[in-house]
Formats: sequence, structure tokens, C-alpha cells
Amino acid sequence: MKAVYIRSFGGPETLEVRDVPEPPPPSGTQVLVRVRAAGLNRADLLQRKGAYPPPQGHSANIPGLEFAGEVAAIGGGVTDYKIGDRVFGITAGEAQAEFLLTDARVLARIPDNLSFTEAGAVPEAFITAHDAVFTQGELQKGETLLVHAVGSGVGLAAVQMAKAFGAKVIGTSRTADKLERARQLGLDEAILAGEGAGFSAVLRSKNGGGVDVILDLVGGGYFRENLECLLPKGRLMLVGLTSGRTAEFDLSMALTKRLRIIGTVLRGRSLEEKAEATQKFANDILPLFASGKIVPNVDKIFPLTEIADAHRYLESNRNFGKVVLEI
Repeated sequence: MKAVYIRSFGGPETLEVRDVPEPPPPSGTQVLVRVRAAGLNRADLLQRKGAYPPPQGHSANIPGLEFAGEVAAIGGGVTDYKIGDRVFGITAGEAQAEFLLTDARVLARIPDNLSFTEAGAVPEAFITAHDAVFTQGELQKGETLLVHAVGSGVGLAAVQMAKAFGAKVIGTSRTADKLERARQLGLDEAILAGEGAGFSAVLRSKNGGGVDVILDLVGGGYFRENLECLLPKGRLMLVGLTSGRTAEFDLSMALTKRLRIIGTVLRGRSLEEKAEATQKFANDILPLFASGKIVPNVDKIFPLTEIADAHRYLESNRNFGKVVLEI
């Protein structure tokens, strides 16, 4: 089968499409998926550089954390799916290939109104955002959510879901155009990061003192201001570290406000934890896709043969939403 292959760790030029062995036939609760589309994530860029190795049992040379396709074969313990069913989901690696062996428990059915390329933009972004904002962050109707890097796939997913469930959403970005486009998906207020006063001062002056939940896809550079603009009993969800891994802050702020600071990733979780997150997403969010109330955030589609260009494009930070590979 064809697969994206990292020849050696480094730049986009180290990527190629290579013939590799197909996965073995499925057994038990396993499903073999014929992958038709796969979302590209910043984790793939890090894996290419050798900075984000996959969990044990997954190839370091074949990236890919999400997929959309059709069931090609099933193990004897699978009862919920049949050959030909359209499915999508998350995985710890190897999704950027023609076939993927996965477990039925981390699959969900693709709504009929979504194409494979649209579906390929959904799992990682929406399951990550849903798990962080709702399951762990416990965002409630009427509360306010702040999303950093709002033009990213996870950021736009969070905006749509939070609005669908009755929350107010504020977003930051370093690009004015991304903020304006995010308004079309429901963003209530926009803050252009890096201009004038810090975002916490701007936010506190506009929003009555702060926010209830923060989805932070940026990291260390925003940590101190995040704590400043959280309301009492606020929740900070740390998902990304693009601005750094370290931060210095006044611990008393976390104590006096009774804040919760939660770090979260999907990739390293157990199969059972991933299955639980997928099922909650399927129950809460898939009906909203089916009705058209929320939509996939597809920015650009690349054929598999242009994988190096896809990496260069994502690294340029020009994307608004997801970059998707057609396989």
C-alpha cells in the first residue's frame, strides 16, 4: 500500500510516498479501514522532525493522527460495523496510508452529508476540543470561553461547539483576517494578539472582569495572562505549546481564585480513554454535523503525492482551519 514515509528526521524534503506492507487482517474488535482522507496536524510536523515520537507499537516513519474512510474488513468480535460503512476516528499514528488497522471502539460513523475530505478534517480537532472544553473544562451554557489561536482547526471546532451549546466565545489570533473569518462561525469578540496592551487587559476591560474557561493552544507565553483573566473557579485547558514549554507565575493567583489548570493530550491515552472521548463526541456532536448546525473547517486539500508541500503550507501558519490529505 502507499503511505507517507519519513526517510529521516528533518525538513519537509525528508517526506516521500512509499510502498509499505499492508496491515495484517483484523481480529477480535479490530477493523481494517480503507483510508480516503487524513487530516494533517502540527503533531505530524513535530514527528517529522523527530520531536514527537508515537507511542510504542506505532511506526515513527508513518505519521497520521486522524482518518476518514470505509470499512474494508472486520474482526470476529465486531458487531457495530460492516464492510463498506463510512467511518472516521483518531489514532496514535500511521493514518496517512491507504489502509489502517484500528479498533472499532474508536470509530464513529460519518454523517451522510459529509464527504471523505470533509470528514477527514473532523476527528482530531473536534474530539480534542470537545474533550477539553466540555468533558474536562465543563463549559456551561451562559459561560464565556476564550480560545487562543482561534483560526486553528481545534480553535474553530471549539468556537462552533461552544456557540451551539449556548456559551459566549472570545478568540485571539495574530492575524486580523483569521479573526474576521472566525466571526462568521460564531465568534462573539476578537482580540488581535501582540498589539498594544496584553490580551488579558483588553479582555478584562471588555468582558466584565474575565472568562470562565480558556482553551490555550499557544502555551508558555500566554500562561501568566491566562491566570489574570480567569474568573474565580475558572478552568485553564492547556493543549498546545507553540510559544514555549515553560512559564513563571504567581501561585497565589491560582489559590485565591481557586483555579483549575489542566493539561491534556489525546495521542498518549489508553484505548479505553480514546474510546470514551470518541463516544461522547459522537453522541453530542455528530447530530449537529448531520443537521448542518456545525460544519467541518477545511482550509486546503492536498493529494498524498504533495505531502511535502502540505507540510510547508501548515508550517507557514497561513491555514484557517484544517489541511487535509486525499489518499
